[in-house]
Amino acid sequence: MATDAISLRSVSRTYGRAYGNASRRAAGTTYGRSSHHRSSRGASPDDTTLTVTALHDVTLAFPRGTFTAVMGPSGSGKSTLLQCAAGLDRPTSGSVTMSGTELTTLSETELTLLRRERIGFVFQAFNLLPSLTAEQNVALPLRLAGRRVPKARIREVLQQVGLAERTRHRPTELSGGQQQRVALARALVTRPEVLFGDEPTGALDSRTGREVLTLLRAMVDREGQTVVMVTHDPVAASYADRVVFLVDGRVNGELVEADAHDIATHMATLETAAPARPPALPACAPGPTPQAAPQAAPHSTPPPAPGTGTRPEGQPC
Repeated sequence: MATDAISLRSVSRTYGRAYGNASRRAAGTTYGRSSHHRSSRGASPDDTTLTVTALHDVTLAFPRGTFTAVMGPSGSGKSTLLQCAAGLDRPTSGSVTMSGTELTTLSETELTLLRRERIGFVFQAFNLLPSLTAEQNVALPLRLAGRRVPKARIREVLQQVGLAERTRHRPTELSGGQQQRVALARALVTRPEVLFGDEPTGALDSRTGREVLTLLRAMVDREGQTVVMVTHDPVAASYADRVVFLVDGRVNGELVEADAHDIATHMATLETAAPARPPALPACAPGPTPQAAPQAAPHSTPPPAPGTGTRPEGQPC
């Protein structure tokens, strides 16, 4: 029976921002602190906190040797889920484990070492150094870790992604798909337990994107690699073993071995059923022209009540 490469249990991630008087804003913004904590430091009673819960009590496992796609409407928490699972962000509460290692209890140094040795990343941007050749870009993670760079391993991963003849080419001499393959080889050179992809085909045309997805699929089938990919594209998601859907920071079902049509249909259902977002705050629109009246004394008008559409900063336009 397959074991879990990554497991999340009751994971929540909340981001908070304090707004108040000008002096507090000038001193800096406070994140993730409760109103009680702020009041204990002498904050003004006018201060307010706006919080956003990107993930809410998410329990999810990614079995070893599987390909999982994560989808959802815009703002559903997909990237936050990826970052928490990969140790790039710490959840506000809950547990994240990788093959028995609890990530939430690790120090920043320990997390850096874990990501360097056990996790691979592929993003929409290729992030290749233009002055380095393909093989030098692939070798970069090993050099940064102070490890010996075995040329045989570099050639092996470049051959694995179909670039055995392009080892000495620089990024400007490669197509977009070839650059993404170099980025993929760079992520694989350390033999990571899990490969995370954040829109890895988002910057590619459809044909080149299919080539990269076919390569990811082959790595799972032939090498037993574990892949977790965030995507908005139903075609890309159809290459995965299963598709996990998020809505408003919560897991909202999954599809197994689904085709692009079924995935697109399910996504359309989620987006239609999603609750309407609150209207955006007006952007500095002029108010109604006041009637002539005697000039009021300074500060005689009480401040507007919370939730009446005023800008969070409470500042004039």
